[in-house]
Amino acid sequence: MARETFQMSRLANGEAENSLHKQSDQTPHQALNGRCTKLGSDGSTAGPCCDENGGEVSHVICKKKARQQQKEMTFQDMYNNQGLFDENDDEDSDWEPAQEHVEVVKWFCNNCTMVNLDDVIHCDICGEHKESGILKHGFFASPFSQDVGPAEIELEIKERNKDLGSQISTSNSSTAIGFDERMLLHSEVEMKTHPHPERPDRLQAIAASLATAGIFPGKCYPIPAREITKEELQMVHSLEHIETVELTGQILYSYFTPDTYANQHSAHAARLAAGLCADLAKEVFSGRAKNGFALVRPPGHHAGVRQAMGFCLHNNAAVAALAAQVAGAKKILIVDWDVHHGNGTQEIFEQNKSVLYISLHRHEGGKFYPGTGAAHEFGTMGAEGYCVNIPWSRGGVGDNDYIFAFQHVVLPIASDFAPDFTIISAGFDAARGDPLGCCDVTPAGYAQMTHMLNILSGGKLLVILEGGYNLRSISSSATAVIKVLLGESPGCNPENFLPSKAGVQTVLEVLKIQMNFWPALGSKYSDLQSQWGMYCMKTKKKQIKKRRRAAAPLWWKWGQKSFLYHLLNGHLHVKSKGC
Repeated sequence: MARETFQMSRLANGEAENSLHKQSDQTPHQALNGRCTKLGSDGSTAGPCCDENGGEVSHVICKKKARQQQKEMTFQDMYNNQGLFDENDDEDSDWEPAQEHVEVVKWFCNNCTMVNLDDVIHCDICGEHKESGILKHGFFASPFSQDVGPAEIELEIKERNKDLGSQISTSNSSTAIGFDERMLLHSEVEMKTHPHPERPDRLQAIAASLATAGIFPGKCYPIPAREITKEELQMVHSLEHIETVELTGQILYSYFTPDTYANQHSAHAARLAAGLCADLAKEVFSGRAKNGFALVRPPGHHAGVRQAMGFCLHNNAAVAALAAQVAGAKKILIVDWDVHHGNGTQEIFEQNKSVLYISLHRHEGGKFYPGTGAAHEFGTMGAEGYCVNIPWSRGGVGDNDYIFAFQHVVLPIASDFAPDFTIISAGFDAARGDPLGCCDVTPAGYAQMTHMLNILSGGKLLVILEGGYNLRSISSSATAVIKVLLGESPGCNPENFLPSKAGVQTVLEVLKIQMNFWPALGSKYSDLQSQWGMYCMKTKKKQIKKRRRAAAPLWWKWGQKSFLYHLLNGHLHVKSKGC
């Protein structure tokens, strides 16, 4: 009974409220002498409302009052006027939680391009800070903190250089650098799952390192850039290949292979890169420059006679070799230490006895890209022995194995060949930290190999950039190489490098094949076989010693792996429970 009384009182109140609304509806019309006026947006009157025939409409509710009534509408009014509301509205929609799409925020490391979640500030792969200054200052920028000012960088440079054993020597002719910013326009238009490893940042990081160190501009001088001509390219590539690359300039973006892109600027960048390499070869061979470094992209050693692949459009090393021969060189040595086999360079010269091609690369029985470069690929059609492949059987190969291969294979064959001009296809993707190469060559290792090759061909040496996709690794390694070109000592003793067991096996395999074409290798093969047991014993002892002093990476100290960092570095001791 009480419930019924309550409901009736609510209904009565509702009717009373409705009657009040009806009375108030009539008030404005009466105040305006029975005529309805239009209200402006500010509520002011704007004249009478009229029907289609021009007659005045006497019972039109003014917009201002309509809004006021809607604001004062009760729940009872809403119930009586259900048709005024959207039929598709759900009754309980106001009570349902909002269905928001949660987006996972990610960032890509500037140094190695790997993806990271937004809640970390150091890359999980390489440890680089999210906002490091590597593109401004190169490898001199700290990997553990965000970009700092130039004063801190100058102090860092002084600290790094204060203990150098020897200073850069002066000479009558200096080192020439080939670089042009227009090559930075070659880039992938649409990013796929993550940034393409062959990106403009590679050149920017090296250029920033050289500028910060005062090497270039400074101790090295630039040569003017020019585009290679079609006639020069036809000495290396087929006309069909050249025209196919040129066609990309008319398309927004295209792909030669799933990983080899081109945009509207790529053909121009490739012509500039090849032109710089050709002119550097002439500059060095003529003696106008002591040596040279081609800071160019796109790279070239995978580009063959008829195809572009492996990020490469034109074969820069092949263009440089033939340009040197046009300038008067009789015999050219090309040493390719990129972690991938230079299948394009091998194809171009495998029948040419005037060019000796030596490549050190990961092979793993043909399972590593591009799958070519086995030890038994040694040249054809009368040029047997002028192609030398040193195929590593595993990843993780470091300074020791590379220097060992130089001592027992590269230098003996190169010295016997006696080149007039030497070219290094300098990919730095075998460097420590590279996400594609996964090897362990250090800047000191690259410096030592450059120093060993610099004694050939009277020091007429041209270094051409190929691969390398960790910005810190590629910039520090390239800087170390250029310092050697300028006359600085690499500062390490090759006699202290002991190879791995797998490294010795690879070198023995190569010597066994190549001594058929280079008889001087026979004695080295015999000596190495007799010393095989000693090498294995020394390597085992060294590996045990390295395991004992193994330490966690420094960047683990600040991340989620801080406990593991302190544990591995001996800061913490775990007590085992008794049985």
